[in-house]
Parts: sequence; structure tokens; C-alpha cells
Amino acid sequence: MRKVIGIFFVIATMSTSAIAQAPDTAAAKAAVDHFLYGASINDAEIHGSFWADDLTYTSSRGTRFGRAELMAGMQGSTPIAEDAVTTWFSAEDVELKNYGETVVINFTLISKNTDGDVIGRHFNTGVLVFREERWQAVNWNATTAAD
Repeated sequence: MRKVIGIFFVIATMSTSAIAQAPDTAAAKAAVDHFLYGASINDAEIHGSFWADDLTYTSSRGTRFGRAELMAGMQGSTPIAEDAVTTWFSAEDVELKNYGETVVINFTLISKNTDGDVIGRHFNTGVLVFREERWQAVNWNATTAAD
């Protein structure tokens, strides 16, 4: 009987420990929100932190490329002051699917001009993994939403 209780205690402790160490899914959503802020102000550092080295990105234009190509497009850019931003990006209808250290996020990317008018809608799906104490996108798909 002591053995059974001892084994139960070890399993319960291991389960609690695993739960305590699981990455926070809300932090994955916060990482996407922070990335969208960085995209709005054109911040290469925020982009660089969000996209994983092994990223596969499928654009709404039907092209596929990796992190190096994506970051090459940001080379030499500097962040835009908030009062000079012409397009703000945000996420609506967010759905998170948690698979431990991997999260799939589906959302509608909304682009708004400075008057607050919606100027674009894209369906986005990202696969994020928890690495180096942060969420990073390893796969991303953007599709223009039908009107």
C-alpha cells in the first residue's frame, strides 16, 4: 500500500510540475499583438524577435519564403513614430489552439487607416513554438479575406 501511495505522490508531483512549467497561451496572443504593433510601426527588431529562424511564410500573394527573405525586406528600415503611422494592424476573431509548447493561432488581421477605417482584412494562421523563453512563429499563412 505504501508503494502505491508513493507512486501516486510521484505522479501527482510530476503532473503539477509539468503544468506549472507549461508556457502561457495568453503570452502567445500577447506576442502576436506585440508583433502587429511592430508591423504597424515597421520595427525590424520586433519582426526579428517574432519570426523563428526556421520560418516558412506563405503570403496572400501566393509566394512562399523564409525568415531571411522576410527580414531582407526590412533591412535599413527604422521604426516609424506612432504619430506618423498610416496603417495600424490588429487581430480580431482570435482562436488559439494549445498543444503544449506549440500554439496554432487563427485570426482576422485588420488593417485600419488613421481615420479608423478598415482598409484590409486577411485571414492569418500561425504556428508558434515556445523557444528561448518566448513565442516564435515557425509557420505563417496569410489569405486575403473575401468581401
